[in-house]
Amino acid sequence: MPSVKNAQIRYRIIDRAIRNQYNPFPSKENLRQLCEENLYGSMHGAHISESTIEKDIFAMRMEHDAPIKYIKREKGYHYTDPDYSLENIPLSEDDIDAIKFAANIFEQFKGVEVFQKVEFAIEKILDRVNISSNIQDTAVDQFVQFETTVSTSGGEHLQPLLKAIKEKLRVSFKYKSYKAAKSEGWKERVVHPHLLKEYRNRWYLIGYCEEKNKVITYGLDRIRDLIVSESYFIPQDTFSADNYFKYTIGVTTLDDKKPEKIELYANSILMQYLNSQPLHSSQKLIKTTEDGALFSFELYPTPEFDMAILSYGSQVKILKPKTYVTRIKTIVSNILDMYH
Repeated sequence: MPSVKNAQIRYRIIDRAIRNQYNPFPSKENLRQLCEENLYGSMHGAHISESTIEKDIFAMRMEHDAPIKYIKREKGYHYTDPDYSLENIPLSEDDIDAIKFAANIFEQFKGVEVFQKVEFAIEKILDRVNISSNIQDTAVDQFVQFETTVSTSGGEHLQPLLKAIKEKLRVSFKYKSYKAAKSEGWKERVVHPHLLKEYRNRWYLIGYCEEKNKVITYGLDRIRDLIVSESYFIPQDTFSADNYFKYTIGVTTLDDKKPEKIELYANSILMQYLNSQPLHSSQKLIKTTEDGALFSFELYPTPEFDMAILSYGSQVKILKPKTYVTRIKTIVSNILDMYH
């Protein structure tokens, strides 16, 4: 949700607190805690500073003529006009649409446990601004269609893994990859969890595996019997999430190899798509031609990059390096053989 919309909601929380006859003269810390609790509930890591409350009070005075005064002997705030209320200043239609729009986005994650607190917070926000708490608003649905996602298994592991990452606790679980042979069973793993990453509606855990002695990516849908231990681990100084995925599209990394410089030709239609939404941060436009453009990338040629290239069909052609050209040709040849 945009910060300006959060500010409007905080104003109303502050307004109600100042007008509360049963707990008059709220202090700055009281207001800070109320805003934090009502916006974020018990979500770890969510924080509102006292300086934010100071700015909010100043903005309420300047933008809404709120007669807020600090009473030194009471060590708190009150309205010099007892009849003043911010509730008398309704939200604009733009404010309401923005809040409902954000709420609909959170609805996509309704079934994921770790996001349920966010959903609850959104519902409380809607209640506080006198908007229906039903975030499936039919008026919005008439004009905006959100992408619907099919839920995948493994979401129940998000919250305990997030706790383990934050508290530096070892985890153990049974794991079986898609590539494992049918005869292979579930393997025990002890992992130092570093990062949770979402890619195409699937969640992954990135962590140091004690058995493999290296950082590995695990799909949460292939984890079972997860246990968060009481044993701490010392984080690896060499691990950086940004660096780990710097040369990667998706979640596959080839950290034992160097990234490759890949050049491709895109026709005039695909060229426009790539210009408007680059495939990767390393994407560079080399030159344009009458029929398209040449692009370069510096990354690992991972299966996810393969799928991205193949999804464009005849609109794209790999030019360099020769090893990657051969790889794509082999994949295409195998596809053609399937239809003979």
